[in-house]
Amino acid sequence: MLCNPKNRHFYLMLAAEAACFAAALVLSYLLRFDFQIPAAYATQLKAMLVIAVPLKLGVFLALGLYQGMWRYTSLADFRRLGEAVALSSLLLVAVVAFRYGFTGFSRAVLLMDAALALLFTAGLRLGIRVLFAQNQASAGHAPKGPARRVLVLGAGNLGERLLREVSQNPALNFDVLGFLDDDPDKLGRTLHGREVLGHIDDCVPLARQHRAEELLIAVTRASASQMRRMVEACKATGLPHRILPALSRLLDGRAVLSPRPVDYQDLLGRSEVALDLVGLKAILTDRVVLVTGCGGSIGSELCRQVARFGPRRLVLVDASEYNLYAIAAELAEDGCNAQVCVLGSVADAELMARVFEKEQPSLVLHAAAYKHVPMLEDNPWAAVTNNILGTRTLMRAAVEHGAQRFVLVSTDKAVNPVSVMGASKRVTERLMAAFAGGPTRFSAVRFGNVVGSSGSVVPLFRRQIEAGGPLTVTHPDMTRYFMSISEACQLILQAATMGRHASASDESAQRGGDIFVLKMGEPVRIVDLARDLIRLSGREPGDVDIAFTGLRPGEKLSEQLIGSGEDVVPTGHEKIMVLRAQGHDPGPDETLLRELEDAAKARNADAIRTLLHRLVPEYAAAN
Repeated sequence: MLCNPKNRHFYLMLAAEAACFAAALVLSYLLRFDFQIPAAYATQLKAMLVIAVPLKLGVFLALGLYQGMWRYTSLADFRRLGEAVALSSLLLVAVVAFRYGFTGFSRAVLLMDAALALLFTAGLRLGIRVLFAQNQASAGHAPKGPARRVLVLGAGNLGERLLREVSQNPALNFDVLGFLDDDPDKLGRTLHGREVLGHIDDCVPLARQHRAEELLIAVTRASASQMRRMVEACKATGLPHRILPALSRLLDGRAVLSPRPVDYQDLLGRSEVALDLVGLKAILTDRVVLVTGCGGSIGSELCRQVARFGPRRLVLVDASEYNLYAIAAELAEDGCNAQVCVLGSVADAELMARVFEKEQPSLVLHAAAYKHVPMLEDNPWAAVTNNILGTRTLMRAAVEHGAQRFVLVSTDKAVNPVSVMGASKRVTERLMAAFAGGPTRFSAVRFGNVVGSSGSVVPLFRRQIEAGGPLTVTHPDMTRYFMSISEACQLILQAATMGRHASASDESAQRGGDIFVLKMGEPVRIVDLARDLIRLSGREPGDVDIAFTGLRPGEKLSEQLIGSGEDVVPTGHEKIMVLRAQGHDPGPDETLLRELEDAAKARNADAIRTLLHRLVPEYAAAN
């Protein structure tokens, strides 16, 4: 590739590189003849300079080595540099062999020339990078006061990235004293000159010994128990402690390398979700993607993640005017302008038909649903109209207009349900069978609670803590599965790429689509969650009261991800399983669905519960 000839830096690079090539060749002759070059070889050297320098410059230019900015030279650039030196040296040898037949030529000179050319050109680039880094550091914002003395928990990729950022950005104003890490192979070793001083359990004595002023948690992968142990070790020192964003969020631009306070989501553990980027690009990039419930917690995060893959068009569907406006404005600010906003209900058959006919989506991500369990116990007709009939309307439109994939966002409350909400979501899972055999590949993704969603208990507890308590917990033994919104949505998209090939058999897919189950880890006691949030607020559980209010209508003490008669088999992804149902499910009876629709129109709660039980025999309405 050609470089910009109007760029003065291009000519400076050529001149500097030519000087390196000439110096390498001259020094090779000097070394070969002990710095006393015979007259005949001095004449040969002049002829070789005329050949070697232009030849090497031409090879470097042809391989694009003058396109990059040397101040940002990377390991990949050094590899390409080695390839260019090897190729140019081989061509030089070929020219000498062809023109002179090696008569009177020293082979040692040619070998040394190649080695020295690599040394000089690499050194030139490295020197410029070091000089630029120093200038950048001195030109940065002057730190306010003395650097803050910090110990870093985690001597891995994230810790290394922090150290590089600290050296390049004085505004961070950190003096990294060293690292703590439980990997025995790292103990005593150094990372960019900073020693791994000890294990996590050594936090208190090492913080005291090195007079640390703050602790930073920098880990890419950690289980919930490991993360809690690190946080407890930090608390035991009595020093301020913060955590760095996950490496995946830094790499895709969703966060900057700046420490933040530890949040409850961090206590759930941290792991990098391995994504099939090729598969995701195939179903998202330059495709029309329709997301229902786009303004909700799950729907909006799905939109954000889809937008990063550059869809041809993102069709946003939501019944809330404000939620639709908010996500559309956010996406536009982030550069996603290829969007279509649809304000309306998924249960509006005429509207959905028009949207599908006009937009022709290839992928449908159906996140729209009513989810508040006690509220739907009081208004069961809303669950029927929105969750069941709305999903059927959307599935029908997808099939009629040839959508390739349809992903239903389900819930663990659909397993052995005791609530109207859970039963309605189980019916939607069964609806996939009614549309089997058509052009659309249906699948559902079943998982538990997500931290920080609009209906989550976490925001409620935070408000109650701010108000001084009490925190209202329904039962001391109540447990729930939790996952971050970001991770859940990543896995939903990953499951969308799997389809039939990931299931136990093609037969199960033909029966109505796969039901994928996300691995949620261990269930969390809600009362423990409340106590953790109190501690994270800087108080102790005894400082804020916890009141037990009793189970509400439709609630269970614990949820399950797998029901009776269901089994799971692994997929190609470590965090996604797929159900292998026992027996054939023909899907919900159409006559019962029509009766259910009539009962919903009549606002007949008793009839709705009776019909839900006939559609979902395992549904046992809570008293």
